Amino acid sequence: MRHAVAIGLTVVAGAAAAQGFTTAAEVKPILEMTRDSWVAVREFDGRDLVYFTHLIAWRCGLEEVKFSVNSTKSDHVWPMEPCYEGTASPNAMKDEAFLPYVALPLGSVDRIAVVLKLDDGSFLKADFDRAAVLMP
Repeated sequence: MRHAVAIGLTVVAGAAAAQGFTTAAEVKPILEMTRDSWVAVREFDGRDLVYFTHLIAWRCGLEEVKFSVNSTKSDHVWPMEPCYEGTASPNAMKDEAFLPYVALPLGSVDRIAVVLKLDDGSFLKADFDRAAVLMP
């Protein structure tokens, strides 16, 4: 006996309603729920690489990403690739000049502070200990 499953239709309809996740109203709930994934630290090739991949994937709707390492000031602005609104994939990463990480000396990252400014003027903040975001 075969059973029809309609759950796929619900997902498709929900994705279409989001219209590409390009505004603060669309990305803020996702960023709030996935706060623990905003950054990651990877020890690679004798350096600490601090990755912003998750934030890059949800950058449409963000006006600015500020961060700091081993400080709470969050005074460094992370340069982001533009949002490609009006395309099928507005959050696509197309420009190889925008790396998803910053390289620092090995073992130098103890804490990372991040402040997001959304396009509606609101802010989201988070602080991360190295151990919490260190990739295996």
